[in-house]
Order: sequence, then structure tokens, then C-alpha cells
Amino acid sequence: MLSIHKFGGTSVGSAERYAAVAGIIEGLEGERVVVVSAMSGTTNALIAGARAASEGNEAHHDEARAALLERHLATVDALLGGSPERDAVAAYVEERLDDYQRLCRSIATLGEFTVRASDAVASIGEEMSCRILAALLRRRGHRAEAVSATRLVRTDDTFGAARPDMAATREAAGDTLRPLLAEGVIPVVTGYIGATARGVTTTLGRGGSDYSAAILGAALDADEVCVWTDVDGILTADPKLVLGARVLRELSYREAEELAYFGADVLHPKTVAPLAERGIPLRILNSTAPDHPGTLIVPRPNTARQVLPAIISTGGLSLLGLCGNGGFWSLQAASRALRCLAESGAEVLMFSQSFTERHLSLVVRRADQAHCLRALRAEFARDLELGAMDCTAAEDVAILSVVGMPDSNGAPIAPRAFAALGAMGLHVISVGQAASAYSVSFVIAEADLARAVPFIHHELGL
Repeated sequence: MLSIHKFGGTSVGSAERYAAVAGIIEGLEGERVVVVSAMSGTTNALIAGARAASEGNEAHHDEARAALLERHLATVDALLGGSPERDAVAAYVEERLDDYQRLCRSIATLGEFTVRASDAVASIGEEMSCRILAALLRRRGHRAEAVSATRLVRTDDTFGAARPDMAATREAAGDTLRPLLAEGVIPVVTGYIGATARGVTTTLGRGGSDYSAAILGAALDADEVCVWTDVDGILTADPKLVLGARVLRELSYREAEELAYFGADVLHPKTVAPLAERGIPLRILNSTAPDHPGTLIVPRPNTARQVLPAIISTGGLSLLGLCGNGGFWSLQAASRALRCLAESGAEVLMFSQSFTERHLSLVVRRADQAHCLRALRAEFARDLELGAMDCTAAEDVAILSVVGMPDSNGAPIAPRAFAALGAMGLHVISVGQAASAYSVSFVIAEADLARAVPFIHHELGL
């Protein structure tokens, strides 16, 4: 039996968590491939430093390098101190962070931070994490080898959200990983990244390590793919907000894909498709409670299962507004805004447009707010100068999505969600809804999230 096991950033967020992950890997049966993310917070720190460099603030990336070096070396010392592995891994970490510093200096000289440069910068966290975990497994007596996904996952050159070439990936992954598995070696692979046919590093999109595991699972015809996170699976709500949140024990591919699309943090939206094509089961498991059965995602769930809706909540967001004054507004203006943010490497989680109010609302991560505002103000500099447009930001918003499965007792979920928010008297800033009545998303003040989620959870009978 061959299984693929992906461990996210929180699962390897400290020396203690690395040790716990190594223990989980030791307890697995059969052949296994491990896919690992960067230590939690690393990718954000790398990108923030590089962005600052493009704006002339070189001190920021120096500080980021120093903090990341201290954190990673402390982890290496805690896990590998006194072993022959320690010096080699520490040297590798320093080398990669020196590469980061050189990249940032080049970015500062050019005065721009392209999406291609962002991929080169962001990949460094996974490369360091991969080396640490492979070395730890070797110290614990296992044959393990760090393998960069740039050798395995072939992609196009859509930097920031590269698309895999599955035929080329199938060949590369098979040629590289199968001989290792046959020799009893545990391959530890970098998540999130790949490379073009010319060897240029790409990334699969933020949170793309889940997608990496699915791509490798499909390429190797694995028997199962497991995504290890810090909760007990996919739940009816965030357990930090709802103590009684229930685990959705079994889902179809379609149901899981819809929940992921609406922002379920435990699963990247693109993860399901490669596995669905080959009928490979997917499990969502908790690395802090490895005995919990988690959520199983399969082609045909048990017909006797209980089908429940879920509430997906995402905080730490900012609402940007682009407004045309007077008679100025057009589809072209909205298109320009979305295009310039895409080209700047920013992720827009949700947007809505009103022609009557000549207004475009864009929801982005709060960490990206200043970067997005600079990009928009540069794109619309002439319009802003003439007073034809305004560009504003409102911090501290959240997205709350209510997603009901297509066969959820035949009752549309959207009207019930609207009724619950109405009963609360909650101010809704923006709404997004497809033609289906099975899902709806609301932008609300982040301060309201902690009371809104439990209230709706109760009103939906969960």
C-alpha cells in the first residue's frame, strides 16, 4: 500500500511539532511519501521582506532573514543537536537564507517584486523545512531523503498559481520516487512548489501543499492521500468559535470541493480534482490527535450518513473600495483593478460590484492591504489625480460562508442563513452568492465573527 502524507505549517511549527510528526510517520504502515510545508509564518515573513525591499526598505528583509535564521537554527539544534546531521542542515538553512538576502537585494535594485520573483522567494521555506524533517527521521533510525518538488512537479509558467502538467509530473515523480520507495527510503518532498520544463521555480498558490500531495498521489496512483492539519477534520464550524462543532465524517468529492472553495482552511480548493479523476480516497486528519478518524472523502459516501451544512469563517481580512466619482465607472475599470492585483501577486478572496453606486469592493488578506493599495493607486494614478476615483481601505473584516450540501434535506441553505443574520440584527457589508441556493458568503466586521458563527450554527440546528 502506498500513501501520501502532507503535514502543514502548524504541524511543523516548532521542534516539538516536528518530533510529533516524526512519530506519526514512524507509525505508518506500507510505503509512504511525506509532503511538508514551511514552518508556520515563514512564507508570509519571506514575502513581506521581499515586498519591503521592492519599496526601498532593505532593513525589513535583513530583519526577516535574521529572525528566520534564529528560529530555524533553534529548531535544528533542538532536534539534531549532538548529531552529525546538525551542522549539514544548519549550513543548508544559512545558505538558503543567504539566497533570500541576495534575491531581496536584486528586487531592491529593480524596484519591483514580480510574481516570478515571489515564487523564488516563497519556495525557500519549504526547502528548509523539508531538509529538517528528513534529517530528523534519519536521526531516529529511518532511511529518509529530502526531495525538492522542483524535480517532480512539472508546471506551466503561470507564476503564483502554476498549473501542473500531469503527464510530465507522472513520469518525473515515478522516475525519482519509485526507486527510493523500492529501497525502503521515505521521500520527504517540498509542498507548494514545482518547476517549469526549463527548471524555473513556480508555486501552486498559497496553501498549495495540499494540492502538491494530491498531484503526487495521482501521479503515483497512491492508495490514499492524507492531509494532516491541527483540527479533527472538516467541521461544521471553526472549533475555536463553536465548542460544539461537529466533524463531517464522510464527504463526496463534490461536497469537499465546494467546502474548500468557500475557504475551509483545512483543504486547498484544487486538492480534490486530481484525486477524483483517479478515484483516490482523501483523509483529513489531526496531527495533534492522530488517533481521531477525521474526515474521509470518497467517490460515493455511505448513503446512511447524516448530511450537514457547514459554516466557513475567515478573519484577518481587509476590505478595499474603488469608487468612480461622477459618471465614471465601467467594466473596464473593474477589470483593470482585478488584473493589476493579480499581476502584483495578491489574492482577492471575494469581490462585488455595484454599477448603481459605481463601486467595486475587494476583500484581501490584511497582510496584503498596503501592498494592494499601492498597486491600485499606481494603476489608477491618473484617475485619482483628476478626482475621477477614490481608493479606500477598511480594516478588520471577515468572510462568513454558509455551505449546504446539494442534498441537504432538499432545503436551500441561503434563505436560512439570511434569516439567522436578520434575527441577529447583524450589519452585513457585502454579499456574494452564486445562482445556487446552496451557499452564500457575507462580509462582516471581524468583531462580529465570534458571536455570528455560534448563533448561525445554533439556528441551523447544528
